[in-house]
Amino acid sequence: MIIARLKQGFVFLFGKYHKKNDFLVKKILSNDEFNIFDKMSEYDKIHSFNLYNFVKRSEILKDDENYLKLALLHDCGKDNFSLYRRVKKVIIGDKNIEKHPIKSFEKLKDINIEVAKLALNHHNKTDDKKMKEFQKLDDK
Repeated sequence: MIIARLKQGFVFLFGKYHKKNDFLVKKILSNDEFNIFDKMSEYDKIHSFNLYNFVKRSEILKDDENYLKLALLHDCGKDNFSLYRRVKKVIIGDKNIEKHPIKSFEKLKDINIEVAKLALNHHNKTDDKKMKEFQKLDDK
């Protein structure tokens, strides 16, 4: 877990989202959905695009368009939080970051209600096989 968190920190500090990936992203997202994705922070776009690739390879999720979209949009409710705020969230919690599923739902509900509902619940404990798989991949 510590190694994964350190990797996240390095990606936050030094990672670069490659705009060439937008070609693939635009194939799965509608224009309105892409506009939301495009406004996400650099780190959240990197994380979401990586998660999208994991979902595409998942036997459980790869054929579910809503989960492919969820991978790209699940964190759209996060503001452009600093590394400090993100570390604080991991160590002691941060109410604003913890509210990102609600903010994601609000951004998505009028565009794609199914993906909005999935985004709202993507951190909740569940027995749903697909959501459990998504959560496992999101934690990589």
